[in-house]
Amino acid sequence: MRPGPPKRPFFIPPEKSRPDFQDLEASELFCPKCRKAVPVRKRLLLILPEGEKFDYVCSFCSAPVGSKLEKEGDRNS
Repeated sequence: MRPGPPKRPFFIPPEKSRPDFQDLEASELFCPKCRKAVPVRKRLLLILPEGEKFDYVCSFCSAPVGSKLEKEGDRNS
């Protein structure tokens, strides 16, 4: 039996992760109404004490397909 490649951890602690990938924006998500991956629009839903809550909606049928909470420190400007 041959030894396999060394095992890599699946979890990378946040302090060791690359800062480039701390905040991602969705460009396409699966729409259950259209039954396929579609381009999405990001819409401000609520302004909360802990940050702003955004809703992602389908560009074709305007169905909600996801949401995101941006905390105060996560915003670019």
